[in-house]
Amino acid sequence: MKLLLDENLPHAFRHFLPGHDVDTVAALGWQGVTNGKLLANAAAAGFDALLTMDAGIQHQQNLGDLPVSVLLIRARSNVLDDLKPLAPAVLRALEGIAPRTMVRVG
Repeated sequence: MKLLLDENLPHAFRHFLPGHDVDTVAALGWQGVTNGKLLANAAAAGFDALLTMDAGIQHQQNLGDLPVSVLLIRARSNVLDDLKPLAPAVLRALEGIAPRTMVRVG
């Protein structure tokens, strides 16, 4: 899967997602972009899913309009040591995530 890490996740988390093509919002220069525009950009760039810790996205966006899925990660913080234990659950969730849906992990 082609995955996009939101700016609220550390870049190093990509190393815990083997088998996936992972890019970051920062690397693409999309920092500060609103959630709606970010999802539109992700869809246009061919991403399958956005990984984020932004809980507000679930109330702000209608995912049915775009082919991008959202995986909402719920961790104590966005520090890598708090995220690493969730990596196996993230990988399992990605196996079954459907387009235009949101899945919560953690």
